[in-house]
Amino acid sequence: MKTEDISLFHRIVETGSLVDAADLLNLPKSTVSRRLQTLEDDLKVKLFHRQSRSMTLTASGSHFYDKTQSILGDLEQTMVELTDTEAEIGGHLRILIFPVPQLQDIVTGIFEFMDHNPDLTVELIVSTEPQDMIRNKIDLAFMVEDAFNENEMVAREMLSEVLHFVASPEYLAKAGTPVLPEELSNHNSILFRYPNGRIFNEVPFGNDRTIAVKGNLCLNSIELCLQATLSGRGIAFLPIEATHEYVERGELTMLFEDVEPYIGKCYLVYPSRRFISLASQRFIDHMMAALERCNSGRGCGREERLRGAIKSWHG
Repeated sequence: MKTEDISLFHRIVETGSLVDAADLLNLPKSTVSRRLQTLEDDLKVKLFHRQSRSMTLTASGSHFYDKTQSILGDLEQTMVELTDTEAEIGGHLRILIFPVPQLQDIVTGIFEFMDHNPDLTVELIVSTEPQDMIRNKIDLAFMVEDAFNENEMVAREMLSEVLHFVASPEYLAKAGTPVLPEELSNHNSILFRYPNGRIFNEVPFGNDRTIAVKGNLCLNSIELCLQATLSGRGIAFLPIEATHEYVERGELTMLFEDVEPYIGKCYLVYPSRRFISLASQRFIDHMMAALERCNSGRGCGREERLRGAIKSWHG
């Protein structure tokens, strides 16, 4: 019985079909089927009820899946303990990234990790759409707060982002400039939808209260929200790093400048129900160190960009 075949069995369980598992593993369906049959022959039990389009676990298969989760996890942990921390690793990582303003900083850190581990292959998925990380074999994801279920995920805080209210001079000339937070409800706000389906219509005002907003346009892209704001569609709550250049050029106006800006957070998350591979553990350690340097301005120039943004915010 091979450990690789047990891991393959887990992928079939998580995707629900041989075809999907074969696609994710980049293997012929016939190879996946043959290796599954070998595993069943070794165990002398039937692991799946095979149907035309899907596969469901037998009672024995369910028991084997539950027990081998911890076994695979213990094996990976043993490899971590025995392997030189500087040794190169292989394997494949699928990484989901929410299109945050620091996307380039995250990708730069990923490329550095790949350079240190040339035998590793990586697939990057940039999306704001909901993704079943287990079913789609996504190992890790960079997501903003409120965009994932904390009960199903382990989350490590990676980045922070300053957000504030902005609008175009054209919109304010037409609709007026809100002075009090309560006046926001009388304006058209550009709404944002999180990957989990939640609409961001309870907006932080400072760091100690929220304001209910409404609007006739809802988007799931920060870049599109920015473009809609520049087009005079309404007031938006956006990262300062994404808007400060437009504020400096007078294309956007920052509102409520006397209110402390809100600090949003981006997390590195992974499913709590799945063991973490050696590659994933090393990757988490690398990104924590890389983005710490980035946040402190030592690695990617982010501090210089934010300094200009905060300066423009203070006027």
